[in-house]
Amino acid sequence: MEIICNQNELNNAIQLVSKAVASRPTHPILANILLTADQGTNKISVTGFDLNLGIQTSFDGTIKNSGAITIPSKLLSEIVNKLPNETPVSLEVEENSDNILIKSDRGSFNLKGIPSDEYPNLPFVESGTSLNIDPSSFLKALKSTIFASSNDDSKQLLTGVNFTFKPNYLESASTDGHRLAVALIGNEEDIENKENLSSNVDNLSVTIPNRSLREIEKLVSLRSSEKSIKLFYDKGQVVFISSNQIITTRTLEGTYPNYSQLIPDSFSKILNFNTKKLIDALERIAVLADQQSSVVKIKLDDTDLASISADAQDIGNANESIPVSYSGENFDIAFNVRYLLEGLKVIASENVLLKCNIATTPAVFVPEDNLNSFTYLVMPVQVRS
Repeated sequence: MEIICNQNELNNAIQLVSKAVASRPTHPILANILLTADQGTNKISVTGFDLNLGIQTSFDGTIKNSGAITIPSKLLSEIVNKLPNETPVSLEVEENSDNILIKSDRGSFNLKGIPSDEYPNLPFVESGTSLNIDPSSFLKALKSTIFASSNDDSKQLLTGVNFTFKPNYLESASTDGHRLAVALIGNEEDIENKENLSSNVDNLSVTIPNRSLREIEKLVSLRSSEKSIKLFYDKGQVVFISSNQIITTRTLEGTYPNYSQLIPDSFSKILNFNTKKLIDALERIAVLADQQSSVVKIKLDDTDLASISADAQDIGNANESIPVSYSGENFDIAFNVRYLLEGLKVIASENVLLKCNIATTPAVFVPEDNLNSFTYLVMPVQVRS
């Protein structure tokens, strides 16, 4: 195999796929990147695969001889990254050997590879379900919910985001057991009439792990101007395909919790805040809340101001009043300030509604201007008075 390509393109491809290279490989070849060159198409393809997440990307180059080899990911990444920017790089593999010669205009490196026939094939979905998804809608659904998923590996199914692809809209949800984020992305009329659609048996529901979603987010962000990205699903495997990139990931097995049952049907108290003013106040109060328990208290009395406070014992306390629209009896409710901030920051609406019943039952935040598009449920914290 012999190729000549641009240092920048090769470097970008290696950096991208190295995210799917195993950090603690069960087999030596899983610490390698697969490099394939096709003289017929003049395409160079680079692949990383740790048996759960696989990323493949391709770019144009000059190919003198077709072939394939696997190269240690960490070494290759460091070498190519330090070569002069935008210069030609040649890579040559001697016939019937695994020796790789990398040359730039400044010097050369000799590396030992492993034959490509030992490298596991990326799982391609032959049959199953295929969909065209809108990149910007998928990106919005992902960003609106990924923050609420769990980092606890013992709650395997909750370490991902559940996506349900309906005929006219996309629903995403994540929960870590303390909070729940649900986003509905589609035409407003479709979301308003979602009950008519949810009975459709063709809905595809998959739960994709966080780690894979971080890489899928990068791929989809680069393609957000495109009309659609292909998604294939079969037997616990999801494949995303765009013009020159492929990401494949295992899904999390099991039935995702029926989260719609967790959201109360009615609320006795509805508070209307300016979203930015609420976030700014919480960020200031968080300076003290974070010193100890991360708890902030929201207190309502007869005025049109809500008091937001934090008390860090033996350190100090903080209090701030912000405007609120609310008519009802006085009450207090307390939350983890980080949970509040993470949820409020994905709400684009100018005003946000906080709906609750009593200080010990789930509270819900929704955007005022598009009530059905996003629901963020948070369990309050019980505070001894």
